[in-house]
Amino acid sequence: MKQKVEIRKVEKQDLDFVYKSICELENEELDFKVFKEIFNENISNSKNLYLIAENENEGLGFISFHTQNLLHHCGRVGEIQEFFIHKSHRGKGIGRQLIEKIMQYANQNNLKSIEVTTNRRRVENVLIYENLGFTLSHNKFTIYK
Repeated sequence: MKQKVEIRKVEKQDLDFVYKSICELENEELDFKVFKEIFNENISNSKNLYLIAENENEGLGFISFHTQNLLHHCGRVGEIQEFFIHKSHRGKGIGRQLIEKIMQYANQNNLKSIEVTTNRRRVENVLIYENLGFTLSHNKFTIYK
């Protein structure tokens, strides 16, 4: 029997779930106090969309999506910042459901594009994003300070 998955906006009470998910995603324990400040700021920003997928028992995954107006696109674009599905729930279409909600939001808000960046160490993500309809179109360069 297929489990019922509900997708809704992330709320303040989802902080612990999102924190644990990001720590697992990044494979490190992040500073909770700083994380909480950023979390509260981001979920209250009307240009961002944070969604959680859950069943009646637990959180299964979440996605964060930030939008901004860019000159070189002559319009508003969105970028997936974090995208996480717990290991035991991967391959069940939950990620696809979250992406579909992001695409609906993008269509309703006339976004020019949806972008996502993945770390080179997460090689498997390239295939996942291609299967979701993304194309590998840019290189991203970073300076860490």
